[in-house]
Amino acid sequence: MTSEARRNPVEDKLLTPENSAFLLIDYQPTQINSINSMNRAKLVDNIVSTVGLIKAFKIPVILSTVNVQTGRNQDTIPALKQLLADVPSYDRTTINAWEDKEFRAAVKETGRHNLIIAALWTEACLTFPTLDALREGYDVFPVVDAVGGTSKVAHEAGLRRVEQAGAQPTSIAQLACELQRDWQRTDTVAGFVKGLTDAGIFLRLS
Repeated sequence: MTSEARRNPVEDKLLTPENSAFLLIDYQPTQINSINSMNRAKLVDNIVSTVGLIKAFKIPVILSTVNVQTGRNQDTIPALKQLLADVPSYDRTTINAWEDKEFRAAVKETGRHNLIIAALWTEACLTFPTLDALREGYDVFPVVDAVGGTSKVAHEAGLRRVEQAGAQPTSIAQLACELQRDWQRTDTVAGFVKGLTDAGIFLRLS
C-alpha cells in the first residue's frame, strides 16, 4: 500500500491542479432557461458543484458572459457569482468567446495547456472556443454533465463535433478523481467529497 512518488504535476499527461485552467462561459439566466437537454435545476446544481471542485483545487478560472454591458442579458447567476467573487468577468459581444481579445488573452496568461470547459450552449458557446483552442494546441476537456444545449440532439451533436476534433469529454466524478488522484493528498479531500456530495454522487450523511 505504497503510493508512487507524485509525478511532475505540470508535465503529467493527466489533469492536475498545476497544469489546468477552467473556462466558465455564459451561465446566465437566459441561457439556463433555454436548456432542454437536461433538467435545468440539476444543471445548476452540477455547475455549482463543478466550480466548487475547481476552487477546492485552486485552479485558475476564466469567467465570461455575453451581452451584459449592452443591457441585453443578465450577469452570471448568483450561485456562481458568490463562489467566484474574487474572479474577474470578461463580458463580450461575440458568440465564440475565443474571438474576444480580453478573454483569449486571459486564457493565455494562465500558462496552462489543459483547458477544462463548461459553457452554455453546448452547440455554440462550448463548441466554438473548444475548436479554436484545439487548433492552437491546447488540450480541452468539456465537463459533459455540467453543460447543456437547446435540445438533447443539439447537445449531443456539439459534443460529438468537439470530440471528433480532439476534445476529451470528462464528467464531474471523473474530473474530481483525476484531480485528487491519491487520498494521501489530504489538503483537498474535504473539497473533493463536498463537490461529489453536492452533485448527488456521494450520499449525504446528515
